Amino acid sequence: MSGNLAESVAALALLFFLPGYALTKATFPEWRVRGQVAALRFVEIVTLSLFGSVALTVLAGYALLSVGPSGFRAFWGDPELEVALTAFAAVGLGVAVARGAFARTPPSARPDSSEEAPPWETVQALDDLRREERRVRHALRRAPSGSPEAGNLRRELERIRAEADEVARHREGEYAS
Repeated sequence: MSGNLAESVAALALLFFLPGYALTKATFPEWRVRGQVAALRFVEIVTLSLFGSVALTVLAGYALLSVGPSGFRAFWGDPELEVALTAFAAVGLGVAVARGAFARTPPSARPDSSEEAPPWETVQALDDLRREERRVRHALRRAPSGSPEAGNLRRELERIRAEADEVARHREGEYAS
């Protein structure tokens, strides 16, 4: 009975987890389950592993049905399907190891190209300035029209818009060069 249970657990892991996990780690070697996004990463990895494994199992079964010379019997415990999924998981884990998925320090997530994505600091600065602009516009709408407070808010709004334009122009200049 225990041999049957162990075989069942191994078969379920092979059908529903290992090939997808290998594919996920090979595709996203920089993902780690730690820090502030640990719970999110865990859910992403498990979900991609499950759905990737199911998709790979279906594709392997279809390939064995279409190409197999001996006639694939199309059931989950078929040795050909197990061998195909084990081979895919082994190759995927090999690629993941080669890409540094299990290294102590994760590989860089940034692409190795001459064109870099916009720095998050610039995007964050523009978002902060837009948020501040909305806050000041709202305060200006609520302020009495002729009051000194309204004049101060107009000057602050102009300063914020000028700063946002400068940040955007600076970033566009970096793209142009």
